[in-house]
Amino acid sequence: MVNVTEDEFAGRQDTGLFSIGHSNHRFEELVRLLGEHRVQAVADVRTSPYSRYNPQFNSRDLRYGLEGTGIRYVFLGKELGGRPEGARFYDTDGHVHYGRVAETQWFQTGLDRLCDGARRFRTAILCSEEDPAECHRFLLITRALDDRGVEVTHIRGDGAVQGTKEISAFDAEHKVVSLFGEDVRSSWRSTRSVLPKGRLKTSSNR
Repeated sequence: MVNVTEDEFAGRQDTGLFSIGHSNHRFEELVRLLGEHRVQAVADVRTSPYSRYNPQFNSRDLRYGLEGTGIRYVFLGKELGGRPEGARFYDTDGHVHYGRVAETQWFQTGLDRLCDGARRFRTAILCSEEDPAECHRFLLITRALDDRGVEVTHIRGDGAVQGTKEISAFDAEHKVVSLFGEDVRSSWRSTRSVLPKGRLKTSSNR
């Protein structure tokens, strides 16, 4: 694996980032994909950093494995996770109102931490979905970063990359919102329900 030294990133003005989904890869395959793009640090943005079907990506094991290859690991799921606590962040069907999440102080603080890290290390945002268009790392985090003028490049499971504006969901959202004159963030939602309906009644507001 080719690592970029910290000195090469000192004084960088851009905060370009990568994103990747661990999917059902073997750990070695994830490391290979990160290595192809010279990633130095991984920001885990899963609300619950565990995988029932892919235990190699449980937070503790993932941290240990990545750091053993020289890749730094930081957990940002508390600030940037896609399943926040609080009924106001969900519709009646359990879809997440990502636009409301994006307006919270804790989310903006998480973005600050992410961008600060990216100024020092070549960083990849990590979640579970292979397809960014189905994942909050695109539907929420990438869109919020785009508002800040920060570019995100998405690493796909075969090693190919996509720019944010190459993902059809990005342009489709902006066209629809522009047509009806709504605030862009009002349309930011998860593509499917993520919580059992029973939890919506008992979730405390935040």
